[in-house]
Amino acid sequence: MEDDLVSAATIRKVEEVRRLLDGAVHPDEPNEDGSTALYRAAVQGDAGIVRMLLAAGADPDRESGGDSEGLPLCAAACWGHVEIVVALLDADADPDRREDIERTAMTALHWAASNEHLAVMRTLLGRGADPDLDDSAGRTPLSHAAERGATAVVRTLLDHGANPVSADGQGRSPLDLARRYAGCDIEAEVLARATEHAPQGARITVRREESEGGDVRIVAEVRDNTGGLRSESRLGTGHAEIIRLLETWTAGYANRPQRSQGRESTT
Repeated sequence: MEDDLVSAATIRKVEEVRRLLDGAVHPDEPNEDGSTALYRAAVQGDAGIVRMLLAAGADPDRESGGDSEGLPLCAAACWGHVEIVVALLDADADPDRREDIERTAMTALHWAASNEHLAVMRTLLGRGADPDLDDSAGRTPLSHAAERGATAVVRTLLDHGANPVSADGQGRSPLDLARRYAGCDIEAEVLARATEHAPQGARITVRREESEGGDVRIVAEVRDNTGGLRSESRLGTGHAEIIRLLETWTAGYANRPQRSQGRESTT
């Protein structure tokens, strides 16, 4: 029966999900692969099923154990499903919970920043998400955004108090990561990434697109000989502007008044 619930959530069969829950199927019980219905519904972007499962008692912070799966909130953030992010937060999902998937230890804010979903980011930050939590590589959401050349994301994180000088596990600041691509041929860089992991006979196409924040990014798609999408590489073109922003914010951060010793903030 649990397999039926997960399957119904995956293919968005609302009435079947309702029937199974009314029949006392537990909303959190995983299927034989470890997947949960809530995670699958969050990935699919089905807010109605997500709310139905939460109302039936599904745990918003339970990780799904299927292959490459994890937290429902991280899944919704990764795919930009802002309505589902709101529903999960309303059900007391922890916005700062790190995901165990593949030992990345990323939070929902990491996923939203990495994929330039500004509406999701603003929702998470407005509900108390910490912009300075790091992942397993010591990278904050700001580090991810700076390296990717996502200007609007960097600006949003800085406006919400992100630390501009936080170093990753290799001692690199967001500014260092942005400088890595300043002056580079971004299209050539993205194409090289895609080609490196492309299977034999794959077709690679490159396009320009506008992100949710209005930035331009370059996307390389790798498709197999049947036309199926195998992978995607993307990189923004905003590194020069990000460097300017970070240099300004870093100078201000260095010159900010230091809190007196022995006193605690009252804010």
